[in-house]
Amino acid sequence: MPHLENFKSLITLALVLAPLFVGFALPASETRTRLADTLLSYLVYLILTLIGVELSQVHGLGAQVGNIALYVLVLAVLTIGSGLVALMLLDKLQPWQARPTDSDAAQHKVSIRGSLVQVMCVAIGFGLGRLLPNTWLPPENTMTGLLMVLILLVGIGLKGSGITLKEVMLNKRGIQISAVFTLVVLASGMLFALLFREVSLTQGMALSAGFGWYSLSAIVMTEAYGAVWGSVALFNDLLREFAALLFIPVFMRRYPSAAVGLGGATSLDFTLPVIQRSGGLAVVPLAISFGFIINIVSPVLMVALSALG
Repeated sequence: MPHLENFKSLITLALVLAPLFVGFALPASETRTRLADTLLSYLVYLILTLIGVELSQVHGLGAQVGNIALYVLVLAVLTIGSGLVALMLLDKLQPWQARPTDSDAAQHKVSIRGSLVQVMCVAIGFGLGRLLPNTWLPPENTMTGLLMVLILLVGIGLKGSGITLKEVMLNKRGIQISAVFTLVVLASGMLFALLFREVSLTQGMALSAGFGWYSLSAIVMTEAYGAVWGSVALFNDLLREFAALLFIPVFMRRYPSAAVGLGGATSLDFTLPVIQRSGGLAVVPLAISFGFIINIVSPVLMVALSALG
């Protein structure tokens, strides 16, 4: 029976991914793409607020805050550190020079305002969850519905970006760093599971597979393992965003692959301007190829691994 339940969970969660392929299959439309991008930004704030609401409903949360902080710290060090070290080694063994210019580097300004706003959304949701009566809280399947809308909008955005799978797959270096990054970060998730007995190997890998996509990882992990682990995934991936903003310019000159990999899934959008300013136009195709592949791989891995237990 447990195997049957796992199979049902896998099918259910696989169906949630269907909107990604629906969005990608729709004809390209500039108007639709702009609308999807606008709705996506607002949807992310709504999702983060609802995650805060769900977190507020966890009984005995105060006693778990210390554990959550420990989980986040260890997971972030493992996932961010392992990817960084592995890609630095790749740059050493197989150098790839992005040739940044002084003018590009001078334009870079670190801005963590967006990340702070995202944390504030979680805090606001947590406060609302504490104050509102249970009858005012969102229905049980709200997060699943929002997840499907989120994935659909991402699919539309990917199609509207004008990037073809052929262009992505022809970028040999992009494929290389995607493969190294994915395997090493998943291995770090396994190590995380070995450090904490309450975490299974598949759960450890699922938690690590967010690759910086905090809005998606938070929902999938909350649905699979509860609000506590959803918050661990959320803050782990937000820390990757912080680290990317701060350290991409530091590593770009000597370790361009590692600098691109720092952003994970955000290398295709949020951290792409930082990558361009730090490494110049030459590094942009690499970042797009890597970011595109990771944006496809991340939801598939998270959904499949979390469904397995």
